[in-house]
Amino acid sequence: CLERLSTPSRAMTDSKVKDMSLAEFGRKELDLAEVEMPGLMNTRAEFGPKKPLQGVRIMGSLHMTIQTAVLIETLYELGADVRWCSCNIFSTQDHAAAAVVAKKTSKVFAWKGETLEEYWWCTVQALTWPDGKGPQMIVDDGGDATLLIHEGVKREKEFKETGKVPDPESTDNDEFKCILRIIADSLKEDPQKWTKMAADCVGVSEETTTGVHRLYEMEKNGSLLFTAINVNDSCTKSKFDNLYGCKHSLPDGIMRATDVMLAGKTAVICGFGDVGKGSARAMQAAGARTIITEIDPICALQAAMEGFQVAKLEDVLSFGDIFITTTGNKGIIMYEHMEKMKNNAIVGNIGHFDNEIDLAGLTKAAGVVRQNIKPQVDRWVKKDGKGIILLAEGRLLNLGCATGHPSFVMSCSFTNQAMAQLEIWANKDTKKFEKKVYILPKNLDEKVARLHLAHVGVNLTQLSKEQADYIGVPVDGPYKPEQYRY
Repeated sequence: CLERLSTPSRAMTDSKVKDMSLAEFGRKELDLAEVEMPGLMNTRAEFGPKKPLQGVRIMGSLHMTIQTAVLIETLYELGADVRWCSCNIFSTQDHAAAAVVAKKTSKVFAWKGETLEEYWWCTVQALTWPDGKGPQMIVDDGGDATLLIHEGVKREKEFKETGKVPDPESTDNDEFKCILRIIADSLKEDPQKWTKMAADCVGVSEETTTGVHRLYEMEKNGSLLFTAINVNDSCTKSKFDNLYGCKHSLPDGIMRATDVMLAGKTAVICGFGDVGKGSARAMQAAGARTIITEIDPICALQAAMEGFQVAKLEDVLSFGDIFITTTGNKGIIMYEHMEKMKNNAIVGNIGHFDNEIDLAGLTKAAGVVRQNIKPQVDRWVKKDGKGIILLAEGRLLNLGCATGHPSFVMSCSFTNQAMAQLEIWANKDTKKFEKKVYILPKNLDEKVARLHLAHVGVNLTQLSKEQADYIGVPVDGPYKPEQYRY
């Protein structure tokens, strides 16, 4: 824990991680992960010798896990100068962070169990090179790095025009207080820090649904300051990471946290998008009676057609054993819902942010007592003596209570990230990209899939020229139109 955070405008030349003695353990796990991540390893083999990102300053704000370390070291092998932080206070694997620092492939500012103040300090450190420059490209997950730059530019403009300094007490949001405090402090040292940083940044590749939503909102209102590539909606990301990744890592997180048997339980999955689909199928496969809540009639119908009961949350509170939010929205499970749950109901989130579950309401509720069971597992005892078990304080339970998605599915996601970074940089002077949000072309999506086929023993059938002509596609793809939904 940092006793005193350094001035935000000054960058550390050294990394800040929890325990460098874990580096050897981290490297052993990295060696295992590389075998399970053929997409990234093939990317190194194809592009590494030419160093297409030579000297390019790349900042990452993405869970500092073993799998992310393979992405970091892929960017390094492509020539990049990398600085990294996590995008979640609980998701860092300290041995992964130590392994990267020991090999000097990136500066890292991340450890498991950061406070909010430390989290945003780490973000500033990762964004700021020792010479004061910022990143030329960003790998973002949830959009926090992008948000900080954009908010900084906005507040610097306001300060220049009116002299107004951001006031952290003007908001009730604890994270936004940190952001405003950082910007207020940086104004004292360099009132154009964030404006200059935005001008130098060529683009960002965004990993997740929530961050992509933020980007489209900024594009819509004309405030987006640089090119963005929406990695989340590449098929080889959303239909693999979000679906199969959650199918694997949700039960892993619940079981590591609680040792509860899932078979025979009633699991309530809030949302039936890709994340919800993977989560629901995992609970169903484990033998849990699985109920879905949905606002979207199409997703609700899909759930019903797959054999799931679809109900309102209010109607299942009294008998549900496990409640999981997957929506990416806010205010899904509120304190008044938790009040009606049975004793030791498990409540967790696998959507990106921490506002799907009303932790604030739970914390402020009269007569509610928090019992910490172990890190990221708390039993909150209500006035009636019954408790609910909250995982990872409402943040991503699969990363807070376990190790997140497995290497193979993350190879699909992160190969898209590497392709996006290459695409942005290769076109920095071509005017191909404007200050808008783009999706990687279908041929790159199919390439990412191809890179993973041999590892799982797939032998593709080859179209003949006659067959390809008949359906109007090239023999070597892409095989589906842009509007096709897998």
